[in-house]
Amino acid sequence: MGFSRSEPSPASEQSHGGMGDGSIRDGEFGDGQFGDGQFGDGQFGDGQIGDKVARLTVGGLDRRAQGKAIGSLTKALATSARGAGRASVLGGRWITDLLIDLAPRLPLRDVATLRAQHPGLGREDLAETLITGAAKATAAVGAAGGALAAVEFAAAPTLLSAPAQIAAETLLVAAVEIKLIAELHELYDAGVAGTAAQRGSAYLLSWTNRRGIDPLAPGAMGLAMGGATKRLIRRRLIRRAGRNLATMGPLMSGAVAGSMVNHRETRRIGADIRGDLRSASG
Repeated sequence: MGFSRSEPSPASEQSHGGMGDGSIRDGEFGDGQFGDGQFGDGQFGDGQIGDKVARLTVGGLDRRAQGKAIGSLTKALATSARGAGRASVLGGRWITDLLIDLAPRLPLRDVATLRAQHPGLGREDLAETLITGAAKATAAVGAAGGALAAVEFAAAPTLLSAPAQIAAETLLVAAVEIKLIAELHELYDAGVAGTAAQRGSAYLLSWTNRRGIDPLAPGAMGLAMGGATKRLIRRRLIRRAGRNLATMGPLMSGAVAGSMVNHRETRRIGADIRGDLRSASG
């Protein structure tokens, strides 16, 4: 049942394009409203930023409200970054700890909820709907981030917030993609059992490696967040943040570029994970 895709490894939304329907339904799982958050060393993940990002993935916001929410998240991240210190921010440890804290807080839909929300769709059509919805969601994040950047360029002193804005977009995009990965696993009967922390850890590593989870692989369900694993996540985040630099283009060019980059990358990771899971289930 192992996955055969030869790409080297470093160790769901709804079709209307939003990040959700604005409510957490029965069938969405997590210990507590957004998960217990109890893994990682928690030095920079105090839960407040993780909860902000998790709520944004539920969605229900129009573009203007979403842009305002991203601006609020950016301010919170700027404050957090100052507390973390320059070395942790520039080295990637800060944003890595935030993502590790965030992963178990994501509200995830089980297969029964997915089918109830999309009646009449077979598994392959539903998988395509989830991938398309997630790609539209991350594209919207890129567009909102680019619009915010246009405002930043119009007021030069606020350019100091640019690193926090890139971190906000990177965390939001990663959250949407991790949620997509989790829900694709549910759809293909490969969902991870256990606590929110265990599920979050597994799906975060699936996102990091761009590979589906093989439940028969040794240790697949009990992965620890040790130093080596965190380094893999950090490298993946830094690469993803580099792509999000497109958002910082002048005027509205950043909105267009950010939207296109996010849409393409989310579709790509969705297709990679879907291919692994389809092979394993077939």
